[in-house]
Amino acid sequence: MRIAFAGTPSTAVPSLQALFDAPAHEVVAVITRPPAPAGRGRRETRSPVAELADARGVPVLAPAKAGDAQFLVELAALEVEACAVVAYGALLPQVALDVPAHGWVNLHFSLLPA
Repeated sequence: MRIAFAGTPSTAVPSLQALFDAPAHEVVAVITRPPAPAGRGRRETRSPVAELADARGVPVLAPAKAGDAQFLVELAALEVEACAVVAYGALLPQVALDVPAHGWVNLHFSLLPA
């Protein structure tokens, strides 16, 4: 299955690695938050998820907002069948949720309120 993975912090890296290791799936892109200032020098830093994608040669999409028209065009062009989300860090608008044929699957690390 053609999958895009949306995530940002290091806690999302094991899930992305598991998808890379799964022979039944092809991770065709990673969606992450744009580089942000970090550390004492406040240097622009790519997310841990983006770094893993770079190491694997997978395209990284880092839209300022998940509803940006250019991002939606790029995501649609990838012809993803499903998207996995682990700690992405931004709300996904309905227009983005409608892109993959089989929708989005969210892995959440805590119990959500009823």
